[in-house]
Amino acid sequence: MSEVIIMKELLGENTRIAEENRDLYKKDKVIMVNIMGAPGAGKTTLIKALTDELKSRSVESAVIEGDLFSSIDADKFNDNGVKSVEINTCGECHLDAAVIKSGYDSLGFKNGVVFIENVGNLICPAEFDLGEEVRIVCASVPEGDDKPFKYVPMFSYVDAVALTKCDLKEAVGFDTDNFRKGMDAVNEAPVFETSLKKGSASDPGVKGLVDFILKKS
Repeated sequence: MSEVIIMKELLGENTRIAEENRDLYKKDKVIMVNIMGAPGAGKTTLIKALTDELKSRSVESAVIEGDLFSSIDADKFNDNGVKSVEINTCGECHLDAAVIKSGYDSLGFKNGVVFIENVGNLICPAEFDLGEEVRIVCASVPEGDDKPFKYVPMFSYVDAVALTKCDLKEAVGFDTDNFRKGMDAVNEAPVFETSLKKGSASDPGVKGLVDFILKKS
Protein backbone atom coordinates (compact mmCIF):
# COMPACT_ATOMS: atom_id res chain seq x y z
CA MET A 1 0.00 0.00 0.00
CA SER A 2 2.81 2.41 0.81
CA GLU A 3 4.19 1.97 -2.71
CA VAL A 4 0.84 3.02 -4.19
CA ILE A 5 0.74 6.11 -1.97
CA ILE A 6 4.30 7.06 -2.91
CA MET A 7 3.48 6.73 -6.63
CA LYS A 8 0.36 8.88 -6.25
CA GLU A 9 2.37 11.52 -4.43
CA LEU A 10 5.08 11.43 -7.09
CA LEU A 11 2.61 11.80 -9.95
CA GLY A 12 0.70 14.51 -8.07
CA GLU A 13 3.84 16.61 -7.62
CA ASN A 14 4.77 16.02 -11.26
CA THR A 15 1.33 17.22 -12.38
CA ARG A 16 1.69 20.39 -10.31
CA ILE A 17 5.04 21.24 -11.90
CA ALA A 18 3.72 20.32 -15.36
CA GLU A 19 0.95 22.92 -14.98
CA GLU A 20 3.53 25.53 -14.04
CA ASN A 21 5.55 24.54 -17.11
CA ARG A 22 2.47 24.84 -19.30
CA ASP A 23 1.82 28.39 -18.08
CA LEU A 24 5.47 29.31 -18.71
CA TYR A 25 5.46 27.95 -22.27
CA LYS A 26 2.29 29.87 -23.04
CA LYS A 27 3.86 33.06 -21.70
CA ASP A 28 6.99 32.49 -23.79
CA LYS A 29 4.92 31.65 -26.90
CA VAL A 30 6.50 28.21 -27.15
CA ILE A 31 4.87 25.04 -28.48
CA MET A 32 6.37 22.19 -26.46
CA VAL A 33 6.34 18.84 -28.28
CA ASN A 34 7.07 15.57 -26.47
CA ILE A 35 8.45 12.92 -28.85
CA MET A 36 8.34 9.41 -27.40
CA GLY A 37 9.14 5.97 -28.76
CA ALA A 38 11.22 2.84 -28.39
CA PRO A 39 15.02 2.84 -28.81
CA GLY A 40 15.84 2.87 -32.52
CA ALA A 41 12.39 4.06 -33.60
CA GLY A 42 13.92 7.06 -35.35
CA LYS A 43 13.11 9.82 -32.84
CA THR A 44 16.30 11.81 -33.44
CA THR A 45 16.03 11.52 -37.22
CA LEU A 46 12.40 12.59 -37.09
CA ILE A 47 13.16 15.63 -34.91
CA LYS A 48 15.99 16.60 -37.26
CA ALA A 49 13.54 16.48 -40.18
CA LEU A 50 10.95 18.52 -38.26
CA THR A 51 13.48 21.20 -37.28
CA ASP A 52 14.64 21.41 -40.92
CA GLU A 53 11.04 21.84 -42.10
CA LEU A 54 10.38 24.50 -39.48
CA LYS A 55 13.53 26.34 -40.52
CA SER A 56 12.30 26.36 -44.13
CA ARG A 57 9.17 28.11 -42.84
CA SER A 58 11.20 30.64 -40.81
CA VAL A 59 10.08 29.13 -37.49
CA GLU A 60 12.71 28.82 -34.77
CA SER A 61 13.12 25.55 -32.90
CA ALA A 62 15.19 23.99 -30.13
CA VAL A 63 15.59 20.54 -28.59
CA ILE A 64 15.73 19.07 -25.10
CA GLU A 65 17.44 15.69 -25.38
CA GLY A 66 16.71 12.95 -22.85
CA ASP A 67 19.15 10.04 -22.70
CA LEU A 68 20.35 7.61 -20.07
CA PHE A 69 23.93 8.76 -20.68
CA SER A 70 26.05 10.79 -23.18
CA SER A 71 25.39 13.98 -25.14
CA ILE A 72 25.67 12.49 -28.63
CA ASP A 73 22.25 13.56 -29.92
CA ALA A 74 22.35 17.04 -28.38
CA ASP A 75 25.77 17.58 -29.93
CA LYS A 76 24.36 16.65 -33.35
CA PHE A 77 21.63 19.28 -33.10
CA ASN A 78 23.98 21.98 -31.84
CA ASP A 79 26.39 21.21 -34.70
CA ASN A 80 23.46 21.59 -37.10
CA GLY A 81 22.60 25.04 -35.73
CA VAL A 82 19.65 23.94 -33.58
CA LYS A 83 20.05 24.94 -29.94
CA SER A 84 19.92 21.86 -27.75
CA VAL A 85 20.46 20.82 -24.14
CA GLU A 86 21.08 17.32 -22.83
CA ILE A 87 19.38 15.73 -19.85
CA ASN A 88 21.07 12.54 -18.64
CA THR A 89 18.69 10.47 -16.52
CA CYS A 90 21.50 8.16 -15.32
CA GLY A 91 19.29 5.10 -15.60
CA GLU A 92 15.80 6.54 -15.16
CA CYS A 93 13.41 5.33 -17.84
CA HIS A 94 11.57 8.62 -18.42
CA LEU A 95 11.73 12.39 -18.11
CA ASP A 96 9.60 14.28 -15.60
CA ALA A 97 8.27 17.83 -15.40
CA ALA A 98 10.95 19.03 -12.97
CA VAL A 99 13.92 18.05 -15.15
CA ILE A 100 12.19 19.48 -18.22
CA LYS A 101 11.77 22.79 -16.37
CA SER A 102 15.50 22.80 -15.65
CA GLY A 103 16.37 21.99 -19.27
CA TYR A 104 13.99 24.59 -20.61
CA ASP A 105 15.41 27.30 -18.35
CA SER A 106 18.92 26.57 -19.61
CA LEU A 107 17.79 26.90 -23.25
CA GLY A 108 16.74 30.53 -22.86
CA PHE A 109 14.34 30.06 -25.77
CA LYS A 110 11.12 31.90 -26.72
CA ASN A 111 8.78 32.22 -29.71
CA GLY A 112 8.98 28.90 -31.50
CA VAL A 113 8.83 25.14 -31.12
CA VAL A 114 10.77 23.08 -28.57
CA PHE A 115 11.03 19.33 -29.05
CA ILE A 116 11.59 16.98 -26.13
CA GLU A 117 13.20 13.71 -27.17
CA ASN A 118 12.10 11.44 -24.35
CA VAL A 119 14.02 8.39 -23.17
CA GLY A 120 13.59 5.38 -25.46
CA ASN A 121 10.70 3.55 -23.80
CA LEU A 122 7.08 2.77 -24.72
CA ILE A 123 5.88 2.40 -21.12
CA CYS A 124 7.08 4.87 -18.45
CA PRO A 125 6.95 8.17 -20.40
CA ALA A 126 3.18 7.82 -20.84
CA GLU A 127 2.75 8.27 -17.07
CA PHE A 128 4.40 11.69 -16.82
CA ASP A 129 2.88 14.97 -18.00
CA LEU A 130 5.68 17.38 -18.88
CA GLY A 131 3.47 20.39 -19.54
CA GLU A 132 3.75 19.77 -23.27
CA GLU A 133 1.23 20.98 -25.83
CA VAL A 134 1.70 18.09 -28.27
CA ARG A 135 2.45 14.43 -27.55
CA ILE A 136 3.74 12.31 -30.42
CA VAL A 137 4.78 8.68 -30.42
CA CYS A 138 7.35 7.64 -32.98
CA ALA A 139 6.67 4.06 -34.10
CA SER A 140 8.92 2.43 -36.68
CA VAL A 141 7.82 -0.12 -39.26
CA PRO A 142 10.48 -2.72 -38.23
CA GLU A 143 8.97 -2.79 -34.71
CA GLY A 144 5.84 -4.41 -36.12
CA ASP A 145 2.24 -3.44 -36.81
CA ASP A 146 0.93 -4.70 -33.45
CA LYS A 147 2.40 -1.98 -31.22
CA PRO A 148 -0.90 -0.09 -30.61
CA PHE A 149 -2.42 -3.35 -29.35
CA LYS A 150 0.51 -4.10 -27.02
CA TYR A 151 1.25 -0.62 -25.65
CA VAL A 152 -2.23 0.78 -25.11
CA PRO A 153 -1.31 3.41 -22.45
CA MET A 154 1.26 5.04 -24.75
CA PHE A 155 -0.82 4.99 -27.93
CA SER A 156 -3.95 6.19 -26.13
CA TYR A 157 -1.97 9.07 -24.53
CA VAL A 158 -0.72 10.79 -27.69
CA ASP A 159 -2.06 13.47 -30.01
CA ALA A 160 -0.41 12.04 -33.13
CA VAL A 161 1.65 9.12 -34.37
CA ALA A 162 4.71 9.36 -36.60
CA LEU A 163 5.09 6.04 -38.42
CA THR A 164 8.74 5.98 -39.46
CA LYS A 165 10.89 3.95 -41.89
CA CYS A 166 7.89 3.33 -44.15
CA ASP A 167 10.22 2.44 -47.02
CA LEU A 168 10.74 -0.89 -45.21
CA LYS A 169 7.07 -1.95 -45.16
CA GLU A 170 7.39 -4.56 -47.87
CA ALA A 171 10.71 -5.90 -46.58
CA VAL A 172 9.39 -6.60 -43.07
CA GLY A 173 5.80 -7.47 -44.01
CA PHE A 174 4.25 -4.53 -42.19
CA ASP A 175 0.44 -4.55 -42.26
CA THR A 176 -0.67 -0.90 -42.36
CA ASP A 177 -4.34 -1.78 -42.00
CA ASN A 178 -3.64 -3.77 -38.83
CA PHE A 179 -1.63 -0.90 -37.35
CA ARG A 180 -4.42 1.58 -38.06
CA LYS A 181 -6.97 -0.89 -36.68
CA GLY A 182 -5.00 -0.92 -33.44
CA MET A 183 -4.88 2.87 -33.37
CA ASP A 184 -8.59 3.18 -34.04
CA ALA A 185 -9.28 0.92 -31.07
CA VAL A 186 -7.50 3.22 -28.57
CA ASN A 187 -7.26 6.70 -30.05
CA GLU A 188 -8.47 8.91 -32.89
CA ALA A 189 -5.03 10.50 -33.27
CA PRO A 190 -3.81 10.99 -36.84
CA VAL A 191 -1.00 8.83 -38.22
CA PHE A 192 1.70 10.54 -40.30
CA GLU A 193 3.74 8.15 -42.42
CA THR A 194 7.36 9.15 -42.99
CA SER A 195 10.32 7.78 -44.93
CA LEU A 196 13.50 9.75 -44.29
CA LYS A 197 16.15 7.52 -45.85
CA LYS A 198 16.68 10.05 -48.63
CA GLY A 199 16.12 13.14 -46.48
CA SER A 200 13.12 15.17 -45.44
CA ALA A 201 12.87 17.90 -48.07
CA SER A 202 9.89 16.37 -49.88
CA ASP A 203 8.48 14.01 -47.26
CA PRO A 204 4.71 14.62 -47.02
CA GLY A 205 4.50 13.05 -43.56
CA VAL A 206 6.98 15.54 -42.12
CA LYS A 207 5.19 18.46 -43.73
CA GLY A 208 1.84 17.21 -42.44
CA LEU A 209 3.20 16.73 -38.94
CA VAL A 210 4.63 20.26 -38.89
CA ASP A 211 1.27 21.62 -40.04
CA PHE A 212 -0.35 19.69 -37.19
CA ILE A 213 2.10 21.10 -34.63
CA LEU A 214 1.82 24.69 -35.78
CA LYS A 215 -1.96 24.60 -35.52
CA LYS A 216 -1.40 24.51 -31.76
CA SER A 217 0.06 28.02 -31.77
